[in-house]
Parts: sequence; C-alpha cells; structure tokens
Amino acid sequence: MTSSTPAAPDPALLTTRSARVREARKLSRRSVRTERRLFVVDGPKGLEAALETPGRVREVFVTPAAAERYGALLTTLARTAPAVPVHRVDGPAMEALSDAVTPAGVVAVCTPLDVPLAELLAPGPRLVALCADVRDPGNAGTVVRCADAAGADGVALLGNAVDLHNPKTVRASVGSVFHLPIAVETDVAGAVAAVRAAGLRVLAADGGGRLDLFEAEASGLLAEPTAWLLGNEAWGLPGEVAALADDVVSIPIHGRAESLNLATAAALCLYASARAQRAAGAAAPRP
Repeated sequence: MTSSTPAAPDPALLTTRSARVREARKLSRRSVRTERRLFVVDGPKGLEAALETPGRVREVFVTPAAAERYGALLTTLARTAPAVPVHRVDGPAMEALSDAVTPAGVVAVCTPLDVPLAELLAPGPRLVALCADVRDPGNAGTVVRCADAAGADGVALLGNAVDLHNPKTVRASVGSVFHLPIAVETDVAGAVAAVRAAGLRVLAADGGGRLDLFEAEASGLLAEPTAWLLGNEAWGLPGEVAALADDVVSIPIHGRAESLNLATAAALCLYASARAQRAAGAAAPRP
C-alpha cells in the first residue's frame, strides 16, 4: 500500500490568516462598513457592474479557479483599473470573505453607493421608489432591481431600513445597486416632503388604498412624475406614514391570496407608472 500526503499549501495564496483577508472580513459588520465607508461586493456580476464607475473598486480577491473562469473580467479590471490590487486566495479564505452558500470565487472591496437625497432629486426624476422601514436585505435588493428594470430614476431607503451595503442586499440586486442613484434617509417625513417639493406626486402602495392601481393608470394619474411609497414586509405602511402621501393606491387581488410580497407589489407599481409615462411620451430611457 502506498500512502499519500496532503498537498502543501500554495505560499502564493492568501489565507484566512493573511492581514488583507482579515481586514476585508471585518466589513461583514455594518459598523465597520459605516466607519470605513467601504463594503464587499460578492461575485463576478457585482464586480463587472462596479467597474462601470471609475474609482469604485479598491481591491479584489479571487481564487485560482475563479481567475481562470473569469479571466476576461480580470483582464477588463487590469485595463480599466490597473492600480487595483488583485489578491489570489485559497478556498477557506474565499469562504470567509463571501457570505454566499456557494461562493463564486471573486469578491471586491468597493467605495459606498449611497448619494444624498438632494442629489437624487436634482435632475428632476419622474419615477422613484421610496422604501420605508424595509428590513430584509433580499427584499431591499430586489426592489432596487425592479426599479432598475422599470427604468426608475432612483431609490430611497427611508427610516429604520436595512443597510444598503449589506452583502445580501447587494447580491439580491444582481448589480442594479450600481445602475441608479440610491439615497438613505432616516427622516421619513422630511424625505417625503423633499420628494414632493421636487415635483413628484407621492403615491403610497397599501391594501387599504381608495384608488385601484389599474384605475389610477387608466385615469392618467400615473403619467405624472411619481414616487411610490412602499412599506415594511411584515406590517406595511403605518397610518401616519401613509398619510404623508398624496394618494393611497391598492393593487387589486382577484384570487384568494391574502396579499402580495413587497418586491412583487413594487414591480407592479413601478411598471404601471413606467408604462403610463412612456405611453404619454413623458419619459426617456435612463442613460
């Protein structure tokens, strides 16, 4: 019988004990992300989207297998951001850096995404999603993805919302967090007032709304510049928050379902507005 010995670790690969890996791992904590104004982007799609903004990517970690698989992406990185260091890491280090069940093998450390609400509103947007007290990172990321797909001009996370830079939020957006401006504001009433002052009609999406979504679209209401106010996944919009809106709109449920989840409701509302605005010739596609 012959005995085999485990392969020796590759000294060229960073491990979980490496200083760069340890520092990047600290960004899994919201407090550290807030303090350092950095966050981790997981996967090739996120890195590809991040590279669209010069200076966004600060460093990249990649396994040898992923370096081969995503060679074209790394070539683009080297061409567009040659100063960004690329660290090759072993499997355990990648598992420590990624919160995915099955890591894709590439993560990047990036500068933050959020912009001031005034900056989001300055260009005169026609369609915006306002998410009040949305706590689930997957839902927040999916709403951003829906807003991006509908051609919305921005998203604002209001109140006691999930961290925009939570890895699950970023991953659920599938790169859309890099495609449109996103503001973060704790003052819900102040944010709604600023949105209205920018010329948008604020419509709250709520099951108890007096207006039917499709009737609102047929009436021409949705062709106006609109901000959709969306509530928490579990309890929706509290009365005092819904009262901030100009109108409260319900999505009709024709079957026996009790309600729609947040992302589905957001998609229906945003697409209804996008369809009405484009039919009226009021909206041009976002660049």
